[in-house]
Amino acid sequence: MRPPPPGYGYPMRPPPVSPAGAPLADFGSRLLAALIDGAILAGVGMVVAIPVFLVVFARMTTTIDALDPYRGTEPGPYAMFSGVFLPLILLEIGFVVFLLILYYFYYVEMLHKSGQTIGKKALKIRIVPLDPAATLTRGMAAKRYAIEFVVGTFVPFFRYLDGLWQLWDKPYLQTLHDKVAQTVVIKVSP
Repeated sequence: MRPPPPGYGYPMRPPPVSPAGAPLADFGSRLLAALIDGAILAGVGMVVAIPVFLVVFARMTTTIDALDPYRGTEPGPYAMFSGVFLPLILLEIGFVVFLLILYYFYYVEMLHKSGQTIGKKALKIRIVPLDPAATLTRGMAAKRYAIEFVVGTFVPFFRYLDGLWQLWDKPYLQTLHDKVAQTVVIKVSP
């Protein structure tokens, strides 16, 4: 006996669409686009971070050598902190600020220009306003950035909750940053 055809006995659900009628991007496409964009930005970040880290590390090793108690010098109480730990803390804070600025220019300016980043272009998806009559503004893109990256940087586990939100959001499969910016992610016809 042959199995029944797909959807037999159950009504077929139409694919989710935006208010303008365009098909919405699925979770896998959005995730892969985010991974592509993350890899690009990580590469740029490493090109900048590695030389800076090497300079700071070289300065720290000379400071540690100078604090050697066997050389006859008595280190002060704050010498280790100011010579080793403070540069590392400042380096980390500076790197986080640099990445937030880099992400701002990458995401906000590219989204404002075309609604797509490099990852979204590769996966043929685009960000559009929820209102079909509106156009994507820099303000909408900045709201998306602020929720996704600024809040996601400082609130533990928020990035995961934000990204997974689309799995149960109905009817537009929006993430939290989509909801704040009033945007949806659609598939672009080839």
